[in-house]
Amino acid sequence: MAQRRLGIIMHGVTGRMGMNQHLIRSVLAIRAQGGVTLSDGSRVVPDPILVGRNADKVRELAQRHGVERWSGDLDEALANPDDAIFFDAGTTQMRPALLERAIRAGKHVYCEKPIATGLDEAMRIVRLAREAGVKNGTVQDKLFLPGLQKLRMLRDSGFFGRMLSVRGEFGYWVFEGDWQPAQRPSWNYRSEDGGGIILDMICHWRYVLDNLFGAVKSLSCLGATHIPQRRDEQGRPYDATADDAAYATFELEGGVIAQINSSWTTRVYRDDLVTFHVDGTHGSAVAGLTDCVIQPRQGTPRPVWNPDEKQTIDFYRTWQPVPDNQVCDNGFKVQWEMFIRHVAEDAPYAHGLIEGAKGVQLVECAMQSWRERRWVDVPALTV
Repeated sequence: MAQRRLGIIMHGVTGRMGMNQHLIRSVLAIRAQGGVTLSDGSRVVPDPILVGRNADKVRELAQRHGVERWSGDLDEALANPDDAIFFDAGTTQMRPALLERAIRAGKHVYCEKPIATGLDEAMRIVRLAREAGVKNGTVQDKLFLPGLQKLRMLRDSGFFGRMLSVRGEFGYWVFEGDWQPAQRPSWNYRSEDGGGIILDMICHWRYVLDNLFGAVKSLSCLGATHIPQRRDEQGRPYDATADDAAYATFELEGGVIAQINSSWTTRVYRDDLVTFHVDGTHGSAVAGLTDCVIQPRQGTPRPVWNPDEKQTIDFYRTWQPVPDNQVCDNGFKVQWEMFIRHVAEDAPYAHGLIEGAKGVQLVECAMQSWRERRWVDVPALTV
């Protein structure tokens, strides 16, 4: 079987997300399986080079995972014509400048989200990539979660009838860093460093809502900084200047209303760290990261409100699981394979930088709504 190499410059993969999801479970997993199969039956095998400012850290990571190439010099890596793709999973504040350097070097670009901290900068990168004619993509991993794939299947099958509403709950308690170490880096809680849950999560909810339930037309959002002081990685106290919770309502095309709470200051009492409860005229579903349960119209119980008697219906038992009829691969890996095919043979790809810009746009609208305490319309983006 014919096989060819595809050089990938991977920047910012010494962090948890970049290392685990993109390097180990995606690019290296694809390499271990013998590459990505193209439409003509040939295979393209990724050949990564790890790049970062801390050369020692990058070298150690490369050696630990059997990656032959690494560098502390991004300009040198971008100058190599044998590497076609630049990928970034570093900080949001640095991302636009890094993408611009890669685009001007003629590289196809693929990156984590948000693609920028502001819409103007995001659209500038979108236009730059389009003018340069390079292929481009934004990570939209939650679309490939098994639980959300089951929601998509239910929607496409007509299970919901007319969809009415979506209620999303995301989050968990992130320790303050005093008596237990925090599970997230301290910069997440400093707005001056690009932190905040609105910037971190609303861009996710944009592509989830647009692709599964209806394009976002308008929103109302209230942010909060519930924990005003935390401790950093060295145990030093610092002021939390970014939002750690957001409570948003979205109006979608088709009349669907979505409500999504995002919080790093909530203790979990639900089936997963994120759940989506979808109601429709013919049935309802609740999905987490992997599982999904349904209640069709014919199987809906008939409760009666009576506060004077203990509830006799076990509501959880009235739902039934959606079976795992197909095995879902790691969502990050699936999208990497799609982008590699897009670069290697121009296969269709729906998750370009413009989709990432839409996420940044919704973040700005959410911040405006919070600041002005009102509903904000979300206009269509034009390149």
